[in-house]
Amino acid sequence: MEPFTSLFITFGAACLLLSWVILLIVSSKEDFTWGLCSVFLPPLSYAYCLLEFDKTKGILGLATIGWLLIWLGIG
Repeated sequence: MEPFTSLFITFGAACLLLSWVILLIVSSKEDFTWGLCSVFLPPLSYAYCLLEFDKTKGILGLATIGWLLIWLGIG
């Protein structure tokens, strides 16, 4: 594996994990049910991100950067 490939994939996964943790905190503060759904169904937490876009723009941007880095690392 090339050094840049592993670097992109590692940083991409770290960005995705960080965005999920921040989104978990934000959704738990807003509504307990969304917090539980974010814990047990992580992809559903991004549905909350789209529904509350004005509060979670930065989190969605961080997740997008993470997916972009992973895509660049694989491709």
